[in-house]
Amino acid sequence: MKKDLLSITDLSKNEIISLINLSISLKEEMIFNGGNTQYLKNKTLTMIFEKPSLRTRVSFETAMTQLGGHAINLSPADIGIGKRESVSDVAKVVSSMTNAIMARVFEHSLVEELAKYSSVPVINGLSDLEHPCQILADLLTIYEIKHTFKGLKIVFFGDSENNVTHSLALASGILGMSFVTASPKEYWMKKNIVQMAQILAKKSGGKIIETNDPKKAVEDADVIYTDTWISMGDEKEKEKRLRVFPQYQVTNKLMSFAKKDAIFMHDMPAYRGNEVSSEVIDGKQSVVFLQAENRLHVQKALLIYLLNNSKLS
Repeated sequence: MKKDLLSITDLSKNEIISLINLSISLKEEMIFNGGNTQYLKNKTLTMIFEKPSLRTRVSFETAMTQLGGHAINLSPADIGIGKRESVSDVAKVVSSMTNAIMARVFEHSLVEELAKYSSVPVINGLSDLEHPCQILADLLTIYEIKHTFKGLKIVFFGDSENNVTHSLALASGILGMSFVTASPKEYWMKKNIVQMAQILAKKSGGKIIETNDPKKAVEDADVIYTDTWISMGDEKEKEKRLRVFPQYQVTNKLMSFAKKDAIFMHDMPAYRGNEVSSEVIDGKQSVVFLQAENRLHVQKALLIYLLNNSKLS
């Protein structure tokens, strides 16, 4: 039976831990051997992009190549998904020829429809609701540095109603971490996501908290995270957002209220001087480029799991 990754909640705690461990093994194999075992020889991934991409495309395409497979890139002009051809037709045609589909889209319903009609695994490379692939890379990065998840406190500053915060909140709930968002109330997470994350956190011992007080939020933080204030699709609110978010900018002063060994994370692209100061993102506590690189290693593990799950123990 095929398995999709549309939400981070499509993975159990054990599956997430196993994917992290496999990612580390693949990363070490690449470093020490100069290459990876060809787990995906003769496998093909179709990549569907509605939105521009740097890390998503490079990581998935490179992952397939280094594992012995192949990736096909389909831009909006190539297929016109949902316009020139229906989503169901695209899913049926592509899944009849290739082994997996990764889609980076505007609306989450599109990846859900792809998964409904596809006979092969569908991966959410980003939607307006969730960004599970980014969060897997974030978790790998956190684990490499902190060597645990249990009891960690992650604090997100800025626009909390976005795909990264939603997937981070849910992942924190699964893994027993505390997740705090600091933002204006009108930009808090979607209520259904918060409710789901709190249910998961109750089982795991984690906490999900929303506040509009940045100084209160940052106390004892292990991880400080932010994202662009103006995501793709939010351009019409640019002036308003530039007025309300400056108090949530991550600066050296804000970082000083966190734990001394706190790390700074950003999924990028980053806009220095807006959501984060140059001193922080280019400073010693920043792990943003390790975070970006880890997209490659965790994508390899995910592809192996979905296409050849005997490799995940």
